[in-house]
Amino acid sequence: MSFRFLLPAAAMIFLAGCMVGPKYKQPTASVPPAYKELPETDQWKVAHPNAEALRGMWWEMFGDPQLNALEEQVPVSNQNLKMAEARFRQARAAVRYYRAGEFPTIAISPGVQALRYSPNQPYFPSGDAGVGSAGNFFLLFDLSYEVDLWGRIRRTVAAAREEAQASAGDLATMTLSMQAELAYDYFELRSSDSQKRLLDETVKAYADMVDLTGALFDGGAAPEADVVQARTQLDTTRVQDTDIGVMRAQYEHAIAILIDKPPAEFAIAPRSQPFEPPAIPVSVPSQLLERRPDIAAAERRVAEANEGIGIARAAYFPSLTIGGDVGLQSRHISNLFTWPSRVWAIGPQASEIIYDAGRRRAGVEQAQANYDATVATYRETTLEAFQQVEDNLAALRILAQEATQEEQAVEEAQQNLRLFTDLYEGGVDPYLQVVTAQTTLLFNERNEIDILRRQMDASVLLIKALGGGWNASQLPSTSSLP
Repeated sequence: MSFRFLLPAAAMIFLAGCMVGPKYKQPTASVPPAYKELPETDQWKVAHPNAEALRGMWWEMFGDPQLNALEEQVPVSNQNLKMAEARFRQARAAVRYYRAGEFPTIAISPGVQALRYSPNQPYFPSGDAGVGSAGNFFLLFDLSYEVDLWGRIRRTVAAAREEAQASAGDLATMTLSMQAELAYDYFELRSSDSQKRLLDETVKAYADMVDLTGALFDGGAAPEADVVQARTQLDTTRVQDTDIGVMRAQYEHAIAILIDKPPAEFAIAPRSQPFEPPAIPVSVPSQLLERRPDIAAAERRVAEANEGIGIARAAYFPSLTIGGDVGLQSRHISNLFTWPSRVWAIGPQASEIIYDAGRRRAGVEQAQANYDATVATYRETTLEAFQQVEDNLAALRILAQEATQEEQAVEEAQQNLRLFTDLYEGGVDPYLQVVTAQTTLLFNERNEIDILRRQMDASVLLIKALGGGWNASQLPSTSSLP
């Protein structure tokens, strides 16, 4: 093979360093200097990036061993996470698929060919014995290689890597969502247990009041209406007590599904215990962009869409393919594997579209529109993240005030009930005052439990909104992707 042929090919390959299309720049997002709803108390302090206390096992800050045990089952059991993990593996495989385009393709094509010529074909005299039939044995190796003159292949590989990184962000987002959902359902279930304990105690207290009014009625110190009112109050509360079981069962079933267990084979023993919302470190808003996996995934898809513009623009330029065939060919198999039977052909082929009725222009416009859409998605995801943080900061701040107020209301309602009960037993006030005081106390006690439930839920949602301790450095690097 002559070097005069190789020099033009080498020059064309050298040009493969060119890349058409825009250079990627991360899009800007509106980031406030501070959170508006961050309460100025000792419990809430801005965490420095190097002192961030949120870590991957964020649920441990709630101090519940059973919650810890359940959370550890989510990554290995949840079917939604298995689907997200499979999509990530699919995206990683796509990188290898597209990267194969950077290398030549070699194929082998052995064969046997027999051909009979028609004696009546043009340009051959009829009955010519030399053109009656022919046969060939061949063993060929085909080589094909597209020279990436304008960066189309490299951009395709880069886009696949960025999609793989985005899929890793999707997997982290799904993991955080499933873990937060389990914690949310767990605290809802424990709140039902607290409500059940309260109503059980209330039913017992109301049953004592039925006995009291019955004794007073038997002694002629109270009318029968008092007995009827006491029994009505007792029966109404029993209904509420029974109804708690519906919601508890539903949350227990939801937790079973999250850890991939049939509800019939899973149970959580009832337990009423006091909870306290943990102190959650909140970093400055600018750090949120690095600590939300959904934001990271959206940003990676912007980069992927930017590669798409370059791929579309590369279609305007000519393509160069180097092809070649090397092998053996003979009329007889006995001498197929001899040196004179060698055949080869090699050479470059260039192609350029002269007219396509605007197809390439439309492709560039489509890629640009897709890029604009991903930028808007990234910015919207960022805004929604800030909203979620602000919403739950506001909820925790306001609920803390409500909890203090409700605690005082419960104490006053208890005192009120004791006062009216004493007055009723002394024959001073009617039993209706006792019933009203009982209703008021039960309402406030249930509301106190409900406020704590909402505080725990808001704590979980705030941790989720802050990224659960995730960091963008956990995305697979481009060097780690094949």
